[in-house]
Amino acid sequence: MLIGFAGLGRMGRPMAANLARAGHTILAYDPGPNKGVLEGITVVGSAVELTEASLTISMLPDGATTRALVVEGLTGAADGHLHVVMGTVGPEVVREMAGAERMDIIDAPVSGSVSMAETATITTMVGGTAKQFERIRPVLAAMTSAQFHTGPAGSGSAAKLAVNAVLAALSQGIAEGLLIAEAGDLDLKVFYDVLRNSAAGAPYVGYKEQAFLSPGAAGVAAPVSLIRKDLGLALDLAHRQQLSLPGAEAAYMVLGDATEAGLGDEDMAQVLAALRLRNALPIS
Repeated sequence: MLIGFAGLGRMGRPMAANLARAGHTILAYDPGPNKGVLEGITVVGSAVELTEASLTISMLPDGATTRALVVEGLTGAADGHLHVVMGTVGPEVVREMAGAERMDIIDAPVSGSVSMAETATITTMVGGTAKQFERIRPVLAAMTSAQFHTGPAGSGSAAKLAVNAVLAALSQGIAEGLLIAEAGDLDLKVFYDVLRNSAAGAPYVGYKEQAFLSPGAAGVAAPVSLIRKDLGLALDLAHRQQLSLPGAEAAYMVLGDATEAGLGDEDMAQVLAALRLRNALPIS
């Protein structure tokens, strides 16, 4: 299948590569600087060229960039064109575009890290009709290991924001637990072994161990800035429904502290460093 793919960032590159490996013909475009050659993928110079395909996918960082792509770049798409928003932009943007544009627009944001995108083990949450879900599912299966139909357009984005609100709270909970253990003179590696095997030992706790205990060697799975952006979108949604979410508000504040401390491009586990700074503790 010929597929147009917009967004060759940290997540988009391996996702597009997985589509090509699955046998699809990929036209790729990125609104930022040239990201270099991708084997099996034809990189084009404008979003307009993506409309040669009847199916396009965007994996862009925010709602403004995604809206610009759809409204300005894909306007020449033929009738029946389907565009899948896989970046995390918030449900309102998706619903607005789905209601205003003549093409079909659904959302399918993903949950998982760059390494999981590389191995096609991320999860996607799809907002659209049942017919649209069945149409897109084989394509999504080339990039993801699980696909969930969450409801109409925009519902996938709402699910993604809810997931990342939980992740932000988990990261802060782990960081605070480590500080409590440290205050009690525990060896942090020993404590982490306890934590991983305790009632709180969610899978996330296990695979984030190195990020918390040896951040210099762990690399960046999801940066502070990205999680803060997503949590901000989640809180915007909550506030529109007059919800009070004190845990999410606290996590957002600490992510803000991390950003102000120059940690925005570091892994989200660096909330631990932000809490150390807040408490005038040395950053290990």
